[in-house]
Amino acid sequence: MKHLAAYLLLGIGGNTSPSADDVKGVLSAVGIEADDDRLDKLISELKGKDIQELISEGSTKLASVPSGGGGGGGTAAPSAAAGGGAAAAEEKAPEKEPEKEEESDEDMGFGLFD
Repeated sequence: MKHLAAYLLLGIGGNTSPSADDVKGVLSAVGIEADDDRLDKLISELKGKDIQELISEGSTKLASVPSGGGGGGGTAAPSAAAGGGAAAAEEKAPEKEPEKEEESDEDMGFGLFD
């Protein structure tokens, strides 16, 4: 990710075809050591390609991916609860046992901050 970020920064700066040395220069300016294998792979994958075209292609691909998150499941839960919610509430009521009172520290003869 850091290699791609440096590559994109160079592209924004006007370098339309950054080399591995250019990317290493950006990374070393902020104290990051470049991974040669990953950097060579990135450079070979992006060689001769326009970054803006790749970004627009990726954006159209991402637009087709459903990303509704938890919004879709929210409507199913209330309808399911409406059908069987009353019966479930009636069943749960007898299951509750009276809560036992906790013993106080005074009975032990010492307190927490004594």
